[in-house]
Amino acid sequence: MPPTRLTRIWFGVTALVVLIGLVTQGFVTAGTPGRYASAGARVANMFAYFTIESNVLVLLASAAFVAGARAGGLLRVLWLDALIGIAVTGVVYHAALSGLADLSGAALFADVMLHTVSPIIAVLGFLVASPRILRWHTVAWSVCWPLAWLAFTLIRGAQGGFYPYPFVNAAELGYGRVAVNCVLIAVLFVALASVAKVLDGWLTHAPAETRSADR
Repeated sequence: MPPTRLTRIWFGVTALVVLIGLVTQGFVTAGTPGRYASAGARVANMFAYFTIESNVLVLLASAAFVAGARAGGLLRVLWLDALIGIAVTGVVYHAALSGLADLSGAALFADVMLHTVSPIIAVLGFLVASPRILRWHTVAWSVCWPLAWLAFTLIRGAQGGFYPYPFVNAAELGYGRVAVNCVLIAVLFVALASVAKVLDGWLTHAPAETRSADR
């Protein structure tokens, strides 16, 4: 999977954008009093958020593309999870979460970088610069990460009372409503992953017979 010049440049910029957003959010979180007393605990808790995890996956996949990593099954799943995770992050945030907090300064900058700039640049990167490596079995495996996140979130919330987002807050909504929300998110994830696989096939520059053999 030798990376093209466009791939290296695009995903190098993507990795830089995400890294800046994550580091800025880390400093903001560390310096903002909250549920956890220590700055280290607050920063560690950042990684309970789907937004942070999806941005980390984008960072890892982007770095792999820049380095020209071999397009094995792990990288395919990593890239699809990163792509769909960050797309869901952007859609859900702007549809349901935007405006819930009054942000300014560095907090607002990090929020825009992680919820808006990162999703846009990652999705555009998929369309114009990413290697065409997705397979249908990649779609199936990609569901493991969001399901694991949901399970971890609900178990942790039941034990400690912390839920990162209102739509998974079983203490307030009840498990029935949260289950419906989780199903809707899972359906959205699978639908977007399937669309990405179809688009990946349409956008590939490989000969038609090669594409058929790869599948």
